[in-house]
Amino acid sequence: MHLTLSRLDSPIGPLALACDDAGTVRGLSFGDGLTGAMRREYPGAALGEGEAPAAVAQEIAAYFDGDRAALTRIDWSLEGAAAGDGFQARVWRALANVPAGVTISYGEMAKRAGEPGAAQAAGTALNRNPIPLILACHRVIGADGSLTGFGGGLGRKEWLLRHEGALLI
Repeated sequence: MHLTLSRLDSPIGPLALACDDAGTVRGLSFGDGLTGAMRREYPGAALGEGEAPAAVAQEIAAYFDGDRAALTRIDWSLEGAAAGDGFQARVWRALANVPAGVTISYGEMAKRAGEPGAAQAAGTALNRNPIPLILACHRVIGADGSLTGFGGGLGRKEWLLRHEGALLI
């Protein structure tokens, strides 16, 4: 597998993307850390610098321009990822079913991933999400409505939730 690493500007700072040769997103980070994450998740992949696929860049721009559904139109995959199976991967895939503007608790996320009562484990899985923003872990909040744990920083989490029109307590 070959992954092309690229950067996009956004209102919340630079985004780093990793896409395969088909233009499918395999990784995203808020600035640094993408190379390490891709080496961890896809240890056999060749990594190289290049341009983001135009379709991906267009949908990310549309999201930041207010199209709340734009991220759902981006092709992504966890196929071949080291953590592509098990509870962690079920948490990541469950994120795809949390619509923009909606928040759920870590406990609810654990339940949706098939492990009721595993809220803390769900938080750990969310922290290792290789495709944040697209698999929108910013939509998972504390049971009391608090903004907790986001690899991109709580300021970005709050910005993204407000951008999506989520009700914040």
